Amino acid sequence: MDVVAIIPARYGSTRLEGKALLDIAGKPMIQWVYERAGKARLVHDVVAATDDKRIFDAVKGFGGKAVMTSASHKSGTDRLAEAAANIKCDVVVNVQGDEPLIEPEMIDEAVKPLVDDSEVYMATLKTKILDAEELNNQNVVKVVTDQNGFALYFSRLPIPYVREQENPPSSPFSKGGKEGDFSKDGKGGLGHYKHIGLYVYRKDFLLKYAKMQPTPLEDAEKLEQLRALENGYKIKVVETKYNSIGVDTKEDLERVRGLWPNRKNISKPNSSL
Repeated sequence: MDVVAIIPARYGSTRLEGKALLDIAGKPMIQWVYERAGKARLVHDVVAATDDKRIFDAVKGFGGKAVMTSASHKSGTDRLAEAAANIKCDVVVNVQGDEPLIEPEMIDEAVKPLVDDSEVYMATLKTKILDAEELNNQNVVKVVTDQNGFALYFSRLPIPYVREQENPPSSPFSKGGKEGDFSKDGKGGLGHYKHIGLYVYRKDFLLKYAKMQPTPLEDAEKLEQLRALENGYKIKVVETKYNSIGVDTKEDLERVRGLWPNRKNISKPNSSL
Protein backbone atom coordinates (compact mmCIF):
# COMPACT_ATOMS: atom_id res chain seq x y z
CA MET A 1 0.00 0.00 0.00
CA ASP A 2 1.06 3.58 -0.63
CA VAL A 3 1.11 5.41 2.70
CA VAL A 4 1.41 9.20 2.71
CA ALA A 5 1.84 11.36 5.81
CA ILE A 6 0.15 14.73 5.44
CA ILE A 7 0.86 17.54 7.90
CA PRO A 8 -2.00 20.09 8.06
CA ALA A 9 -0.47 23.44 9.04
CA ARG A 10 -2.32 26.73 9.15
CA TYR A 11 -0.80 30.05 10.11
CA GLY A 12 -3.69 31.59 12.04
CA SER A 13 -3.73 29.49 15.21
CA THR A 14 -5.85 31.31 17.80
CA ARG A 15 -3.61 30.50 20.78
CA LEU A 16 -0.19 30.66 19.10
CA GLU A 17 -0.22 32.36 15.71
CA GLY A 18 2.26 31.12 13.14
CA LYS A 19 3.43 28.32 15.41
CA ALA A 20 4.45 26.10 12.48
CA LEU A 21 7.27 28.57 11.76
CA LEU A 22 8.43 29.15 15.33
CA ASP A 23 12.06 28.28 15.93
CA ILE A 24 13.09 25.20 17.86
CA ALA A 25 16.83 24.55 18.00
CA GLY A 26 17.48 26.39 14.75
CA LYS A 27 14.65 24.94 12.65
CA PRO A 28 10.98 25.86 12.20
CA MET A 29 8.72 23.50 14.12
CA ILE A 30 7.14 22.10 10.97
CA GLN A 31 10.56 20.99 9.73
CA TRP A 32 11.07 18.84 12.82
CA VAL A 33 7.62 17.29 12.34
CA TYR A 34 8.28 16.72 8.62
CA GLU A 35 11.66 15.09 9.20
CA ARG A 36 10.43 12.82 11.98
CA ALA A 37 7.43 11.70 9.93
CA GLY A 38 9.78 10.87 7.07
CA LYS A 39 11.68 8.44 9.30
CA ALA A 40 8.66 6.18 9.82
CA ARG A 41 9.31 2.86 8.05
CA LEU A 42 5.77 2.44 6.73
CA VAL A 43 5.48 5.98 5.33
CA HIS A 44 6.40 6.38 1.66
CA ASP A 45 6.01 10.15 1.32
CA VAL A 46 5.42 13.28 3.41
CA VAL A 47 3.50 16.40 2.34
CA ALA A 48 2.67 19.59 4.24
CA ALA A 49 -0.80 21.03 3.53
CA THR A 50 -1.14 24.72 4.36
CA ASP A 51 -3.23 27.81 3.73
CA ASP A 52 -0.31 30.22 4.01
CA LYS A 53 2.49 30.95 1.54
CA ARG A 54 4.97 31.60 4.36
CA ILE A 55 4.59 28.02 5.55
CA PHE A 56 4.58 26.74 1.96
CA ASP A 57 7.83 28.58 1.23
CA ALA A 58 9.45 27.39 4.46
CA VAL A 59 8.74 23.75 3.63
CA LYS A 60 10.02 24.17 0.10
CA GLY A 61 13.06 25.93 1.55
CA PHE A 62 14.20 22.88 3.50
CA GLY A 63 13.51 20.59 0.53
CA GLY A 64 10.10 19.30 1.58
CA LYS A 65 6.88 18.84 -0.38
CA ALA A 66 3.99 21.22 0.20
CA VAL A 67 0.56 21.97 -1.26
CA MET A 68 -1.65 25.01 -0.85
CA THR A 69 -5.17 24.43 0.44
CA SER A 70 -8.22 26.59 1.10
CA ALA A 71 -8.10 29.11 3.93
CA SER A 72 -11.76 28.46 4.73
CA HIS A 73 -11.34 25.01 6.27
CA LYS A 74 -12.72 24.72 9.80
CA SER A 75 -10.63 21.72 10.76
CA GLY A 76 -7.36 20.00 10.04
CA THR A 77 -9.33 17.02 8.73
CA ASP A 78 -10.93 19.16 6.04
CA ARG A 79 -7.49 20.43 5.00
CA LEU A 80 -6.17 16.87 5.07
CA ALA A 81 -8.98 15.62 2.84
CA GLU A 82 -8.49 18.39 0.27
CA ALA A 83 -4.80 17.56 -0.01
CA ALA A 84 -5.36 13.78 -0.03
CA ALA A 85 -7.92 14.00 -2.83
CA ASN A 86 -5.14 15.04 -5.20
CA ILE A 87 -2.51 12.56 -4.01
CA LYS A 88 -2.28 8.99 -5.28
CA CYS A 89 -2.22 6.83 -2.17
CA ASP A 90 -4.10 4.14 -0.25
CA VAL A 91 -3.57 5.29 3.32
CA VAL A 92 -3.27 8.80 4.77
CA VAL A 93 -1.57 9.64 8.06
CA ASN A 94 -2.64 12.87 9.73
CA VAL A 95 0.48 14.07 11.54
CA GLN A 96 -0.22 17.14 13.65
CA GLY A 97 2.01 20.06 12.70
CA ASP A 98 2.51 20.98 16.35
CA GLU A 99 4.06 17.65 17.44
CA PRO A 100 7.82 18.21 16.96
CA LEU A 101 8.64 15.34 19.34
CA ILE A 102 6.55 12.70 17.56
CA GLU A 103 8.41 9.40 17.40
CA PRO A 104 8.56 7.71 13.96
CA GLU A 105 7.76 4.42 15.72
CA MET A 106 4.45 5.89 16.87
CA ILE A 107 3.47 6.53 13.26
CA ASP A 108 4.34 2.96 12.30
CA GLU A 109 2.32 1.62 15.23
CA ALA A 110 -0.76 3.52 14.07
CA VAL A 111 -0.37 2.54 10.41
CA LYS A 112 0.14 -1.19 11.05
CA PRO A 113 -3.52 -2.10 11.78
CA LEU A 114 -4.54 -0.82 8.33
CA VAL A 115 -1.75 -2.82 6.72
CA ASP A 116 -2.71 -6.00 8.58
CA ASP A 117 -6.52 -5.82 8.40
CA SER A 118 -8.56 -4.59 5.42
CA GLU A 119 -11.56 -4.07 7.73
CA VAL A 120 -9.82 -1.31 9.71
CA TYR A 121 -10.59 2.10 8.19
CA MET A 122 -9.25 4.44 10.87
CA ALA A 123 -6.68 4.11 13.64
CA THR A 124 -5.08 6.22 16.35
CA LEU A 125 -2.94 5.89 19.51
CA LYS A 126 -3.23 5.89 23.27
CA THR A 127 -0.69 5.85 26.09
CA LYS A 128 -1.12 5.21 29.80
CA ILE A 129 -1.63 8.24 32.07
CA LEU A 130 0.81 8.17 34.97
CA ASP A 131 -0.04 11.28 36.97
CA ALA A 132 -3.08 13.04 38.35
CA GLU A 133 -2.35 16.37 36.66
CA GLU A 134 -2.63 14.83 33.19
CA LEU A 135 -5.73 12.89 34.15
CA ASN A 136 -7.52 16.03 35.32
CA ASN A 137 -6.33 18.33 32.53
CA GLN A 138 -9.20 19.19 30.18
CA ASN A 139 -6.73 19.62 27.32
CA VAL A 140 -5.55 16.01 27.68
CA VAL A 141 -8.10 13.83 25.90
CA LYS A 142 -8.83 10.42 27.40
CA VAL A 143 -10.02 7.30 25.62
CA VAL A 144 -11.65 4.02 26.63
CA THR A 145 -11.65 0.98 24.37
CA ASP A 146 -13.36 -2.38 24.07
CA GLN A 147 -11.59 -5.72 24.51
CA ASN A 148 -10.57 -5.74 20.86
CA GLY A 149 -8.91 -2.33 21.05
CA PHE A 150 -11.62 -0.30 19.35
CA ALA A 151 -12.64 3.07 20.81
CA LEU A 152 -15.78 3.24 22.91
CA TYR A 153 -15.50 6.94 23.75
CA PHE A 154 -13.16 9.93 23.91
CA SER A 155 -13.59 12.63 26.55
CA ARG A 156 -11.93 15.56 28.24
CA LEU A 157 -13.11 14.15 31.57
CA PRO A 158 -11.21 11.42 33.44
CA ILE A 159 -12.78 8.23 32.10
CA PRO A 160 -13.46 5.61 33.26
CA TYR A 161 -14.62 6.64 36.74
CA VAL A 162 -13.50 3.93 39.15
CA ARG A 163 -15.99 4.03 41.99
CA GLU A 164 -14.01 1.97 44.51
CA GLN A 165 -10.52 3.06 43.50
CA GLU A 166 -8.09 4.11 46.20
CA ASN A 167 -7.28 7.84 46.30
CA PRO A 168 -9.83 8.92 43.66
CA PRO A 169 -9.76 12.58 42.59
CA SER A 170 -11.98 14.69 44.85
CA SER A 171 -13.56 16.30 41.78
CA PRO A 172 -13.27 15.74 38.02
CA PHE A 173 -10.60 18.41 37.73
CA SER A 174 -8.92 18.03 41.09
CA LYS A 175 -5.16 18.52 41.15
CA GLY A 176 -4.66 16.29 44.17
CA GLY A 177 -3.04 12.91 44.22
CA LYS A 178 0.35 11.64 43.28
CA GLU A 179 1.95 9.73 40.46
CA GLY A 180 0.37 6.30 40.09
CA ASP A 181 -2.81 7.04 42.06
CA PHE A 182 -4.95 6.92 38.93
CA SER A 183 -3.02 4.58 36.67
CA LYS A 184 -4.74 1.38 37.88
CA ASP A 185 -7.30 0.05 40.30
CA GLY A 186 -6.48 -1.91 43.44
CA LYS A 187 -6.23 -5.14 41.44
CA GLY A 188 -3.96 -3.61 38.82
CA GLY A 189 -6.35 -4.38 36.00
CA LEU A 190 -7.59 -0.97 34.85
CA GLY A 191 -5.70 2.02 33.48
CA HIS A 192 -6.53 5.50 32.31
CA TYR A 193 -5.31 6.37 28.84
CA LYS A 194 -4.39 9.58 27.08
CA HIS A 195 -5.38 9.85 23.45
CA ILE A 196 -2.54 10.88 21.16
CA GLY A 197 -3.92 12.86 18.22
CA LEU A 198 -2.26 10.96 15.40
CA TYR A 199 -4.79 9.55 12.93
CA VAL A 200 -4.48 7.07 10.07
CA TYR A 201 -7.25 6.64 7.46
CA ARG A 202 -7.88 4.67 4.34
CA LYS A 203 -8.10 7.39 1.72
CA ASP A 204 -11.62 6.56 0.56
CA PHE A 205 -12.89 6.61 4.15
CA LEU A 206 -11.15 9.93 4.88
CA LEU A 207 -12.88 11.61 1.93
CA LYS A 208 -16.24 10.23 3.11
CA TYR A 209 -15.58 11.17 6.74
CA ALA A 210 -14.69 14.77 5.88
CA LYS A 211 -18.12 15.21 4.28
CA MET A 212 -20.05 14.07 7.36
CA GLN A 213 -21.90 16.73 9.30
CA PRO A 214 -20.75 17.59 12.85
CA THR A 215 -22.47 15.49 15.50
CA PRO A 216 -23.89 16.33 18.98
CA LEU A 217 -21.17 14.66 21.08
CA GLU A 218 -18.49 16.10 18.83
CA ASP A 219 -19.90 19.58 19.42
CA ALA A 220 -20.23 19.02 23.18
CA GLU A 221 -16.68 17.72 23.74
CA LYS A 222 -15.10 19.63 20.83
CA LEU A 223 -13.53 16.35 19.72
CA GLU A 224 -13.84 15.70 16.01
CA GLN A 225 -13.10 11.96 16.24
CA LEU A 226 -16.45 11.44 18.00
CA ARG A 227 -18.09 12.11 14.63
CA ALA A 228 -16.86 8.73 13.39
CA LEU A 229 -18.18 6.90 16.46
CA GLU A 230 -21.54 8.68 16.32
CA ASN A 231 -21.93 7.59 12.72
CA GLY A 232 -21.25 3.97 13.63
CA TYR A 233 -17.66 3.64 12.41
CA LYS A 234 -14.97 1.91 14.45
CA ILE A 235 -11.63 3.46 15.38
CA LYS A 236 -8.77 1.10 16.18
CA VAL A 237 -6.73 2.41 19.12
CA VAL A 238 -3.17 1.12 19.49
CA GLU A 239 -1.40 1.40 22.81
CA THR A 240 2.05 2.94 22.52
CA LYS A 241 4.83 3.10 25.07
CA TYR A 242 5.69 6.60 23.89
CA ASN A 243 4.34 10.00 24.80
CA SER A 244 4.50 13.40 23.11
CA ILE A 245 3.88 17.11 23.64
CA GLY A 246 1.60 19.17 21.44
CA VAL A 247 2.59 22.84 21.14
CA ASP A 248 -0.60 24.87 21.59
CA THR A 249 0.60 27.76 23.77
CA LYS A 250 3.72 29.81 24.48
CA GLU A 251 4.17 27.75 27.63
CA ASP A 252 4.17 24.53 25.58
CA LEU A 253 6.72 26.04 23.20
CA GLU A 254 9.07 27.03 25.99
CA ARG A 255 8.67 23.61 27.58
CA VAL A 256 9.69 21.89 24.34
CA ARG A 257 12.60 24.27 23.83
CA GLY A 258 13.76 23.57 27.36
CA LEU A 259 13.56 19.81 26.87
CA TRP A 260 15.17 19.82 23.44
CA PRO A 261 18.79 19.15 24.52
CA ASN A 262 17.55 15.88 26.05
CA ARG A 263 14.97 15.08 23.36
CA LYS A 264 16.31 11.55 22.83
CA ASN A 265 15.07 10.70 26.32
CA ILE A 266 11.86 12.73 26.29
CA SER A 267 9.50 10.19 24.79
CA LYS A 268 11.06 7.09 26.30
CA PRO A 269 8.61 4.29 27.10
CA ASN A 270 6.33 5.11 30.04
CA SER A 271 7.64 8.69 30.33
CA SER A 272 4.93 11.07 31.54
CA LEU A 273 6.92 14.01 30.15
